[in-house]
Amino acid sequence: QAQTQTYTPPPHIPPYKILTTDSVYATPANLKKNKPVMVIYFAPDCSHCQHLMYELKPHMADLRHIQVVMITFAEPLKASQVFYRDFDLKKYPNFTVGTEGYSLEVQRYYQVRTTPYIALYGKNGKLVKAWEKAPTMDELVAEVKKV
Repeated sequence: QAQTQTYTPPPHIPPYKILTTDSVYATPANLKKNKPVMVIYFAPDCSHCQHLMYELKPHMADLRHIQVVMITFAEPLKASQVFYRDFDLKKYPNFTVGTEGYSLEVQRYYQVRTTPYIALYGKNGKLVKAWEKAPTMDELVAEVKKV
């Protein structure tokens, strides 16, 4: 009989260091204090991640009070830059997109098995909710409005 382990995500924002699409490093120290944060662990070529972005587009106004940090792994920076450009994320200054390279620290932190992985944190930096698979937009927007 298979034993299923229940995974509890860590309660705090991960200690990431990402190379952003504008070729600068960003860490949690770059986040504004007392503002909610959404971390999205993604892959630029992941169809579920792209689908998530298409679904998010009409809800960008609902996300404007949240700092969104999109982190990918081991991809060349160019892949993140193309993703950033294709989804026109420069229009949304609350979005930061970057790669953690080969460190995979964030991937291990969340024990990410599939992308996109989404973690939502309140103004106090504490975890509110995490999704191992993309939630429905209604569910995501409802949670975002609460923080």
